[in-house]
Amino acid sequence: MTPLPHTPSDLARFSINQQTVKQLTLPRLADACGTLGITQVGLWREPVRRYGPRAAARLLRDAGLTVTSLCRGGFLTATTPAERRRALDDNRAALDEAATLGTPTLVLVAGGLPDGDRDLAAARERVADALAELCEAAADRGVRLAIEPLHPMFASDRCVVSTLAQALDLAERFPAGQVGVVVDTYHLWWDDQAPAQIARAGRGGRIAAFQLADWVTPLPEGALLGRGQLGDGCVDLRGLRALVDAAGYRGPAEVEIFNPDLWARDGTRVLAETAERYVQHVLDPNAARNPPPRA
Repeated sequence: MTPLPHTPSDLARFSINQQTVKQLTLPRLADACGTLGITQVGLWREPVRRYGPRAAARLLRDAGLTVTSLCRGGFLTATTPAERRRALDDNRAALDEAATLGTPTLVLVAGGLPDGDRDLAAARERVADALAELCEAAADRGVRLAIEPLHPMFASDRCVVSTLAQALDLAERFPAGQVGVVVDTYHLWWDDQAPAQIARAGRGGRIAAFQLADWVTPLPEGALLGRGQLGDGCVDLRGLRALVDAAGYRGPAEVEIFNPDLWARDGTRVLAETAERYVQHVLDPNAARNPPPRA
């Protein structure tokens, strides 16, 4: 695999989320990023735990890679005391792992409705209660909790936070340095309030992460694995990138795609293709240079 035909500036903000090329082991991902001139990765807890958080941190540091986020914490909507304790303990462990990896961002998926529960508002309040218990631990570790709203089709089983407005309503109860939000194109592209809410998030310094994937139809059954490669769907990726830029965000643009068709291909080729699609469909073609990554 040869380096991509782009300048380092083109990929200065580009980050590849590990799930996009989950067929690559951590060492192979690090090697492929080095070959292609990619300097940032987003990680997932399960493969990091298998490899070992300290070993993963050392591997990526030696490869010159920065970890832009760790996915995922959350699932904070349980109603029984024992389940809530387990969830909080798991999130504290996730914060420890994020700190070990040196990432400033732990992505949180709120969790769905418990069996038999129909009260979305109460479930969101339980998320707020959990955030209040986790904030101090996050601050101690130098990691920000990042609430990710998911598309409403996931509200019942995965995430009762469905819009950026709902995520901000939760985040704004806490200091901006401790709790932020994730702007994910796959989950928010449909919302006509997204532009105003992205601006609101920017004013409050709340954008902790910007993630990219396209929306293709028909969706597969369940839709969780239906994220499209950049440029293959209907999302205005460049327009959403412009909105987060206008809101003052200068951090990484992390491509996170769950797609079995991509996973069945050679991972290094998918990685190269994803970086090329990022340049083609996300960057401003009229700008000589794009904003540098956040210090």
